[in-house]
Amino acid sequence: MSKPIVAVVGRPNVGKSTFFNMLVGQRVSIVEDTPGVTRDRIYAEAEWNGKSFGLIDTGGIEPSSKDIILSQMREQAQIAMDMADVIVFMVDGREGLTAADEEVAQMLRRTGKKVILLVNKIDNPSKIPDSFYDFYTLGIGEPIPISSSNKLNVGDVLDEIVNSFPDDAGMDEEDRIGVAVIGKPNVGKSSLINALIQDNRVIVSPIAGTTRDSVDTPFTWNGDKYNLIDTAGIRRKSKVYDYVEKYSVIRAIAAVERADVCIVMMNAKDGVTEQDKKIAGLAHEAGKGIVLVVNKWDLIEKETNTMRDFVRTVESELQFCSYAPIIFTSVTEKLRLNDVMAMAHAVAQNRAQRVPTGQLNSLIADAVMMKPTPSDKGKHLKIYYGAQVGVKPPLFMFQINSRKLVHFSYNRYLENRIRETFGFEGTSIKFIFREKREKDQ
Repeated sequence: MSKPIVAVVGRPNVGKSTFFNMLVGQRVSIVEDTPGVTRDRIYAEAEWNGKSFGLIDTGGIEPSSKDIILSQMREQAQIAMDMADVIVFMVDGREGLTAADEEVAQMLRRTGKKVILLVNKIDNPSKIPDSFYDFYTLGIGEPIPISSSNKLNVGDVLDEIVNSFPDDAGMDEEDRIGVAVIGKPNVGKSSLINALIQDNRVIVSPIAGTTRDSVDTPFTWNGDKYNLIDTAGIRRKSKVYDYVEKYSVIRAIAAVERADVCIVMMNAKDGVTEQDKKIAGLAHEAGKGIVLVVNKWDLIEKETNTMRDFVRTVESELQFCSYAPIIFTSVTEKLRLNDVMAMAHAVAQNRAQRVPTGQLNSLIADAVMMKPTPSDKGKHLKIYYGAQVGVKPPLFMFQINSRKLVHFSYNRYLENRIRETFGFEGTSIKFIFREKREKDQ
């Protein structure tokens, strides 16, 4: 099930990131930081009035010269058009209407999508400058005066956003396993999909130009129906390297949101880069299944322990998704391509696996006997019982005596015991700890 996407676009320094961070700081965000995940803070899962959505900040782009402002603005607007269900277009109320604002507004008008125009930096609602009314000429609806720094009209803006979601937003897509192929530019994403298609030759129909800036390919493998989501198109010739990397992450977000399993592709010649960590972190934080695919393995000079050493490097750099299997491939040499699909299928099944409550509690009792629970000032953590309360990803609830006694290391211990017994390769496992009321203890 995919959430509606809201993209915030606008010129540099109009207040996009302040708006984004303010929403997150207001506890609109329902995201949890995960230790060991390094990525740009450009995406948050948010909720308002019971409606969940993904919020994307396209801010933080500082052009090296004024000559490329318009080109970067067009790129921002294009991404918003491709990905978003609702577009928040932010302008600067102090500076007034600019040529860049007019050009982007013209692009946004042609999308047919809901565009919400925010005029930021209106700190005093009783003293709206005359330049505010120039924004009516953009022809994209009623301008809303806001102040991100003073939180003026933020609630009204959020109401407008969630009321603008399409009626079918968040509905399940066709009953297929969604497999997104994500990764930085030039790692072989499109080549992998093309190779899989040619090998199986059971394509239903390729669907290009979908609402999430991806190319979907429904096909069948070993009798099971899949939807391959290709994030091709993130490659862009530019001298601004950080800018390209930023947008490769943004485009990956959309594919991750729609997937059950993410094939995170890396280039064997590059090793594990910071961008690889960011993209894998997106899939991990979203609770998706993960298969790590190291491509171009044929270009690596081999010695006795080359693969073993590379595995250790991956495990060290991507500790936060240590549960993810690693497959070494060469798309051009068609090396282990079927292994990739077989593992994606297995991971999808693992995400949907349910553990019987009786077996889970027997495991917990054995685990506690083998390793006593943490204690503080003589008081031990008590786990009264556990139950699996969700799937995709697997979600376990434990009723306990005190959350203060729950320690990260013991969480990891319980997770390892569950994985040893029930598998769950390729999928994260989420825990919820609930305190039992004193009168019930």
